Amino acid sequence: MRIYAVGGAIRDELLGRPVADRDYVVVGATPEMLLAQGFKPVGKDFPVFLHPETHEEYALARTERKSGRGYCGFTFYAAPDVRLEDDLARRDLTINAIARGDDGVLIDPFNGRADLEARILRHVGPAFVEDPVRLLRLARFAARFGDFSVAPETLTLMREMVANGEVDHLVPERVWQEISTGLMEAHPQRMIEVLRACGALARLMPEVDILFDVPERADYHPEGNTGAHLLLTLAAAARMNLALPARFAVLTHDLGKALTPKENWPRHYGHAKLGEAPLISLCARLKIPVDCRELARMAVREHGNMAHVGGAADALTPASMVSIMERCDVKRRPERFADLLSVCAADHQGRLGMEAMPYPQRDIWNTAAAAFCAVDGGAIARTVADKTRIPERLHAARVIAVRAALASFTPTVIPLENS
Repeated sequence: MRIYAVGGAIRDELLGRPVADRDYVVVGATPEMLLAQGFKPVGKDFPVFLHPETHEEYALARTERKSGRGYCGFTFYAAPDVRLEDDLARRDLTINAIARGDDGVLIDPFNGRADLEARILRHVGPAFVEDPVRLLRLARFAARFGDFSVAPETLTLMREMVANGEVDHLVPERVWQEISTGLMEAHPQRMIEVLRACGALARLMPEVDILFDVPERADYHPEGNTGAHLLLTLAAAARMNLALPARFAVLTHDLGKALTPKENWPRHYGHAKLGEAPLISLCARLKIPVDCRELARMAVREHGNMAHVGGAADALTPASMVSIMERCDVKRRPERFADLLSVCAADHQGRLGMEAMPYPQRDIWNTAAAAFCAVDGGAIARTVADKTRIPERLHAARVIAVRAALASFTPTVIPLENS
């Protein structure tokens, strides 16, 4: 029985990155041999065991054969006669098909180390096309390793996977699992670029893909389309270290621009209202979690309004600001409103030459929100005989409070923005 460290741990060590988890392949063993040594079985489809002390995963070397459509259509063979090279050959990318023995020697039959040095994401073999999850995983790795490119021959295989319908067999939960993980990487815009390059974005998220065909103001991005602007906003969201709901909201905040009248392009008046329908469709299809869905819907509806405060010529009135904060339920969900402001800040930075620009509107909204939340709704309710008028009286009190707070606030000069 021989044990080898494999996969991501070896890859990250060679890249000088921290290693979170270590996985091992066991060659020349049977399940009974591992059970006799105290390993605990956890695998359902093939033999995977947890070490009795470290609780790290040890899998018997195995091969796999395509037996159906989608990522579940595989049969596995795990036995003592399966070689390490056979096990490595079933892996997705060369950079993940490197092993190290107890003697410290690397086993690298597919030249993964050379691809690491060249910053290339390359498939191990033709079996790559059999599992559509591998396409998503590669896009996710592009988001993690932002300076890696996709090998041309690998991109060709990915396009074949889209053309032959393999991607269509992915279940929504798995798509969201990979997309959400990619959004949380250091370069989430690279995931979108790779998915679009192979055609998968149009199949998985057509509402996002179409944005690359929608003209945008030239000051947003030199390529002049809304998709290019979107990539910059995703990069900004990563720089700001935003949480997943905010990054998903950034991804979807401009969906309505694809539905605005073409005669107005590159302007997109009224795209906020138009963006809710494609967002609802996307969220339903991919079964997006509630927290992501709610913030995204709020961002679609409000992000264009949020910029128009302070010194802008068309600045919102205190009454309009209060209405927005009431729609956003600021009193009960202040943390979600803070996330909305972060989404707006990412949108602000997602344009040509604005990558490092501050978002002064945040201070204005925070000042207004503090005054809004300080209004004692219970005290007002106790003074109103006709209870149906409580919302009206509460709104009026909030307007007075916000107006007073902003009157004593000296904002940074804010340039006029048009969304």
